[in-house]
Amino acid sequence: METAILLKGLIAGITIAIPVGPVNLICIQRTINDGHARGLVSGLGAALADTLYGFIAGFGLTLVSQFLFENLPVLKIAGGLVIIALALRVLSAKPKIIRKNQEISTKSLWSAFTSTFAITLTNPLTIMAFIGIFAGLGLDNHSTNSNSSLILIAGVFSGSLLWWVSLSTFVDRIRHKLSPRMIHYFNRASGVIILLFGIGLIITTALEFTHSV
Repeated sequence: METAILLKGLIAGITIAIPVGPVNLICIQRTINDGHARGLVSGLGAALADTLYGFIAGFGLTLVSQFLFENLPVLKIAGGLVIIALALRVLSAKPKIIRKNQEISTKSLWSAFTSTFAITLTNPLTIMAFIGIFAGLGLDNHSTNSNSSLILIAGVFSGSLLWWVSLSTFVDRIRHKLSPRMIHYFNRASGVIILLFGIGLIITTALEFTHSV
């Protein structure tokens, strides 16, 4: 029973993490430019935020969910601004001479972690995604007790982390084959796409708010 719940949590974590979006692009871009550690830590920030929302969905914390959804427009605007800021940094990044085992400062790693954590955390709709996935896997607040819910959340974190480890490791394996010109073009392309994500999020949120007034 517990093993089955853990596996279902693992599937939920992977399912939430895989969809291509700004965090995936940021993780890839940072791995290419700065190495495996910074890309992996970026994914870790997203994994922790996903796990937090999985915890809220798994334990049925209605008051927390209600607060987040009541402040959804503010959170989405904040997320859009963070995404735009990161996109501008990506666009201004210069191709580097890629070195194996290059050192990354603790400050840089912390910045990588907090930025993706913030982006992921400003999307409370993740709770709804988890509720839908849990229901599809036959899990709900009535079928799991506290211990089972903790196992479920552990599975969610493991699944999300597994995706980010796999993605950053794969990109790290091929990044040494990329020329500075290729990295330059990738930075520009990913920066534009991330920027469009941020602008689109703000515009759609503003339109939704206008229609609801």
